[in-house]
Amino acid sequence: MEIVPSLLRKVGIVGRPQMKALTMLFATILITCGKVNFTNLSRYSALSEKTYRRVFAKRFNFAVFNQAVIQAVVPESSALIAVMDGSFIAKSGKKTFGLDLFYNGSHSRVEKGLEVSLVGVVDVQSEVGYALLAEQTFDQAAFPELTRMDYYLYHLEIARPHLPAQVQYLAVDGAYAKQPFVTGAVALNLHVISKLRRDANLQFVFEGEQKARGARRKYDGKVDLADLSRFTRVTQLQPDVDLYTQLVWHRSLKRQIRLAVLKDTRKPDKPGTVVLFSTDLTQSAQDIYRFYKLRFQIEFIFRDAKQFTGLSDCQSRHLKKLDFHFNASFTALNLAKLEVHQQQLDKQPFVFSMASVKRRALNDHLLDTFISRLDLSPTEIKSHPNYQTLRSYGVIAA
Repeated sequence: MEIVPSLLRKVGIVGRPQMKALTMLFATILITCGKVNFTNLSRYSALSEKTYRRVFAKRFNFAVFNQAVIQAVVPESSALIAVMDGSFIAKSGKKTFGLDLFYNGSHSRVEKGLEVSLVGVVDVQSEVGYALLAEQTFDQAAFPELTRMDYYLYHLEIARPHLPAQVQYLAVDGAYAKQPFVTGAVALNLHVISKLRRDANLQFVFEGEQKARGARRKYDGKVDLADLSRFTRVTQLQPDVDLYTQLVWHRSLKRQIRLAVLKDTRKPDKPGTVVLFSTDLTQSAQDIYRFYKLRFQIEFIFRDAKQFTGLSDCQSRHLKKLDFHFNASFTALNLAKLEVHQQQLDKQPFVFSMASVKRRALNDHLLDTFISRLDLSPTEIKSHPNYQTLRSYGVIAA
């Protein structure tokens, strides 16, 4: 984690105590076994549990810091898209801030707990996602006048200034395909790529000759997704899976959209249809399909953060500490990807395994501890041919 102090100075964190604490925190998250909470963090570092509680109570601009991390790992010439989604966090305690009923995708039902919303960035070429800013979703009772979609749009608004300049598209799942969110995202100069229900209320756009008098005709019949004869067939993605496109009007979104429809006929008696869309009317169906597939990188971010950097392990009930914990978990994951990227040889594909990163970080920590506590010579130990073997002990293939 030698790069952390330089990144902190780049974003304006030059205070020695805070720089030392944050550098220690991000390094300790990667070596901690078990839950990443205040008690366990203190077991693997020189800072006490009380110190970690104070660190988590202080404000830190994670969006600016993660922006610097993304700039360090992704070339400016790379094509990027923004992604956004929420994840359920199991949490007990009647006084926990934000405790409410949220949808838990793991159990496919609504449960009581917390929800963390995340805006991230995905490198189109390497297909690797990076977290930018996490926000806890407030409980409905705190702001009854606001809907969940209003809060998601607010989260996107505060994250938008920190997105890289080359980001033009936002890929989200079908839950965000609501008129207020889509209109708000377009107002932020982001084209939305998402998924529609198969029974969405769509109409063909009239492109024929208009009458000399009277109101102009806008529509040319209702879209039936079971009959794609009026759609343009683009390509075959795989045997018996075809991609179609068409420009249509969405009644609920109140705008024209570009459809990319996947027709799966591998089971002739039960054909499948997936309906994707983009607010960019000139975007190709192939790009809509490809960018929507990249949306799933945010699910891998949630998975790695929960399994390896303690996203679900916060030992506090307060708003500031919860917010700091969620963002610190994602930031530690970003730093791990940056470290692996710097160790990659040129022209090799980016290979990342968070399990291997944590294992190697813990091995380094243990070896340094042995050298220090046993008064061994660091130069002699680290120059031994078997030292690198010990560093990689237990590391799995990515």
